[in-house]
Amino acid sequence: MAPDDRRDRIGRLLDLLRADDTDKLESTRPFGPREFTDPRTAEAERELVFGRVPSIVAHSSELARPGDFLTLTMPRNRVIVARQRDGGVKAFVNACRHRGALLEERPSGRCRLFSCPYHRWSYDTDGSLRTVTYDHTFGDIDREASGLVELPAEERHGFVWLVDSAAATIDVAGWLGPEMDAALAGYGLDALLCYRAEGFDEPVNWKLMQDAFLDGYHIKFAHPNTAGKIIHTNVLAIEDYGRHARFLSPRKSIDRFLEEDPGDADLGRHVTESHFVGPNSTLLRQPDHFQLLTFRPHPTDPARSRMEMRVLVPGVEDSGFAEPEWEKRWNKNWQILLDVLHAEDFPLLRASQDALASADAGGMLLGRNEVINQIFHRELRRLTAAGER
Repeated sequence: MAPDDRRDRIGRLLDLLRADDTDKLESTRPFGPREFTDPRTAEAERELVFGRVPSIVAHSSELARPGDFLTLTMPRNRVIVARQRDGGVKAFVNACRHRGALLEERPSGRCRLFSCPYHRWSYDTDGSLRTVTYDHTFGDIDREASGLVELPAEERHGFVWLVDSAAATIDVAGWLGPEMDAALAGYGLDALLCYRAEGFDEPVNWKLMQDAFLDGYHIKFAHPNTAGKIIHTNVLAIEDYGRHARFLSPRKSIDRFLEEDPGDADLGRHVTESHFVGPNSTLLRQPDHFQLLTFRPHPTDPARSRMEMRVLVPGVEDSGFAEPEWEKRWNKNWQILLDVLHAEDFPLLRASQDALASADAGGMLLGRNEVINQIFHRELRRLTAAGER
């Protein structure tokens, strides 16, 4: 990414801050509570969004060696993702082809094969059927056709992407489009490490969760003693890429340059550069690391979802820190994120979901200033409408 491009975008952000303004759309967008509570809406999202387009499920460093795997619950399938002997990644439905038992219960690990706990059928990490126990008594079986059901998966920009349907294909670059693909390529995300990852199952619709982490309008009100002390509220400089978007938020440390000419100074450490990576992720570029927030619907309940949080950092050798200082720095950062989530974000969002379940909850509005939220809902409507035709 050209340095001048970022400098120009930060300059535009400063102009907005000086004017006490933010990028805006032409109109507000009405919406209703059923978008967060309706089972048919939730089914359409599972099938027509997650069953058709790529979404991020891991950072590459979480599957560092051949045989490394992780398991996850997608909206349509229980899934195993495994690093292959040739260095690639593959994803499979986490179900034995004999009687459908859950093949792997551990959230992550390393193995030479997957062995079913029910009757000990086993599969290589490439999904091929390896062993049928007591095969001389079992009967005829087409081994080629009895491997694990494969799901489309691809590795790009340091992330593992998945389409949650065995009938689909995957093209991450095509899905990202040239602008977002180039932006992610410029960050060197594949050279980073996932320092910590954790998932949270919450009684909140996934869109309500995603909306909260695309929103620059609530910061000083919902986070007065944390983010509100650091980041300006309701000031965003936005690039709309169609399916995705990039947006800059000013840190209050930038205020000295409201009157002072920054000249050639690098103002990158005075902003947070965020990305809506559709359909369900927010990637935050901080001055010295990245945070990835991913939101997925529950397989059946529209009032439940899973959020996954990852902190992506330079390795010890690339960081310039001794290992104890490196550990201390990222442990502290991780704990701050956890504290804000559990003390501020999650309680507010749980209460919001409860309120939306009210029988007479009325119509609502996204403002002209809530541009990224409008982009998110616009693209969801496009995906579900296109799939229903």
